[in-house]
Amino acid sequence: MKGDVTQMNSKGQVPVQMNPSSQRKEAPGGLLDSVMKAVIVIGSGLFVLAAFGNSLTWHLQRFWGASGDFWQNQWTKVHQRWEGHETALFYAGAMFVPFVAFWGSNLLLMLVDYTGMPNFITRYRIQVDKNNPVDPVKLRHAVKTVVLNQLFISVPMVVVCWAVMFSSGNPCGPELPTFHRGLLEMAFCAVLEELLFYYSHRLFHHPALYKHFHKQHHEWTAPIGVVSLYAHPLEHVLSNMLPALIGPVILGSHLVTTTLWYALALVSTTISHCGYHLPFLPSPEFHDYHHLKFNQNFGVLGVLDRLHGTDANFRKTKAYERHTLLLSLTPLTESIPDPPKKVQ
Repeated sequence: MKGDVTQMNSKGQVPVQMNPSSQRKEAPGGLLDSVMKAVIVIGSGLFVLAAFGNSLTWHLQRFWGASGDFWQNQWTKVHQRWEGHETALFYAGAMFVPFVAFWGSNLLLMLVDYTGMPNFITRYRIQVDKNNPVDPVKLRHAVKTVVLNQLFISVPMVVVCWAVMFSSGNPCGPELPTFHRGLLEMAFCAVLEELLFYYSHRLFHHPALYKHFHKQHHEWTAPIGVVSLYAHPLEHVLSNMLPALIGPVILGSHLVTTTLWYALALVSTTISHCGYHLPFLPSPEFHDYHHLKFNQNFGVLGVLDRLHGTDANFRKTKAYERHTLLLSLTPLTESIPDPPKKVQ
């Protein structure tokens, strides 16, 4: 029959017909197939979260209890003081607070990167032979670029967010959202950021775009915290800002939730770029490996990387074994050391 292959059995006597299509390894699905899988998995997760949200968060709400009243009282004082100046209040929360969170954490990290002090922090450096100390010329250029991105891109985008949110409601209302409402909104924002960042980031790695836009960010194969926003302006809009800003706009979130989300997003990306796997902080191994190898680990949470198989090589490395919350003071480069290099 056409398409069949005749082979001899183990004794070399009986012909055996085999269909080549049955022997081929199934080819991985295309991009559309992977996107559909991601939508199904993440959509199912959101459905379960919505279905069980009330029962799960009811206990947390009870824990919130009196402290919830405390925060409502504090917000009432702030709201009364800024009454009639909601625009200024929104900018103070959505711009100034995240700005302080970003630069407060990065100034401390840059001090360590630049001076190599204190020594106990440098012990946790992921790429032990890099940025020891950091190149001051490269550092100044990165800081300048980040400041320009924030002033001329981030600020106008937050202004647009305020206009959109205010047109459909008052994000600076007198009542704080309930605990479970805030929790669900943060979860929604995190999932949306994962979706938008993964696909925009992976798009910028396309050869036609990489050399013109994303190559700038990858000048740092061993990243430091401030490099999280060191990017071409177009990339800063599509990959850095839009994935983080869009969630609160869609949900019409309260200013307090928006401020908390923006600050957490900036601190989180700072940690993922900082170059140090510090105790009791989220692991930066995942994104650090992306800067080292370029073609792995495009996402934030790693969910889409697993679905698309873009973390396959990473999962075979020591960096993957170290990609966990460090609960001791022993650096993971010591407790899980790299294999000895082969002597040629």
